[in-house]
Amino acid sequence: MSRDFYDFILGLRAIRSYRDEPLSDEDLAAILEAARWTGSSKNRQDWSFVVVTEKEQLMRLAECGDFTDPVRRSAATIVIVQEPGGYEFDSGRVAQNIMLAAKAIGVASCPITFHRDSDVRTVLGIPDDRRARYGIALGYPAEDAAPARMGGRKPREAIVHRERYS
Repeated sequence: MSRDFYDFILGLRAIRSYRDEPLSDEDLAAILEAARWTGSSKNRQDWSFVVVTEKEQLMRLAECGDFTDPVRRSAATIVIVQEPGGYEFDSGRVAQNIMLAAKAIGVASCPITFHRDSDVRTVLGIPDDRRARYGIALGYPAEDAAPARMGGRKPREAIVHRERYS
């Protein structure tokens, strides 16, 4: 593994401000392909995706969460649908792959929690036996786009335990 790739991973940041232009079909397809190839528990791939690009639908979707302005401003938002038997851990894995793939091709992204996932099911027509709590807002970064403020990281010794939690 090259140090450049490692630094690329460390440099991933949420971007919440996008240009007012659609994502190219090629860029969206590339991001979805990276999502499709994400590893999952027992290789079950218990997820599916709803891609929302129409402005009116993005506005309805944004009402399903509390901190969803990036959805309103996005060119596209990918909603991660946890299929029956799926694991939330796998939803997190696919979300991270979506964000890394987006960054690799120059697309900004921001993870979103939909606090009212039953509303998401209604807005997107998702069956009741599935969960849609998370999404990734996507767009080409605005000229003045700045990464979300990180405020640093906790020291390693504050979060890493050896052999036992102590």
